[in-house]
Amino acid sequence: MSGTSNQFLVFTEGHRVPAGSLAEAAVVAKRLKITPRQKVTVVDFGSGEAVDVNVRGSFSEVSARYAKPPAKGRGRPKLGVAAREVTLMPLHWDWLARQPGGASAALRDLVDAARTAKSVNDRPQAAHDAAYRMLTALGSGRPGFDKAVGALLRGDEAGLLEAMGGWPPDIRLSVLERLRTSAG
Repeated sequence: MSGTSNQFLVFTEGHRVPAGSLAEAAVVAKRLKITPRQKVTVVDFGSGEAVDVNVRGSFSEVSARYAKPPAKGRGRPKLGVAAREVTLMPLHWDWLARQPGGASAALRDLVDAARTAKSVNDRPQAAHDAAYRMLTALGSGRPGFDKAVGALLRGDEAGLLEAMGGWPPDIRLSVLERLRTSAG
């Protein structure tokens, strides 16, 4: 998954069933999957992607399988620091050396600032991309799917609504909600 969120949606036969975390969504999916042919789709609201969940076992086993790991104890967390080579000109190294905290701290600050600026600018595109993934996960094979995709790609919200006109209301509303939510 690319960018998971804390909110997961569960759909069965076009109806949205309240869920929440991935563990909660997996338990809901298990409850809904009464027969092997029962189609249940779990969607990560943040990325718009369908998520495969393993619903085998008891409800507590399913919940435990997708629960977040317990918080670690006291002490410094492992940061996953990796040493890599950076090639700069001497004047760049001189500037970095004069920065508070040294070269590594200055580079981390610069990278963080660039990532933050980029993420703010990318939010509308991320919402659009997530809406496309959700539309594909929930609407593929439905009448008007191709027209809905075309309207979404053109940025034609009215056309998108029209193309999804015969779809279950929960799917239409969820795709539009994802499209309009800028947090990607």
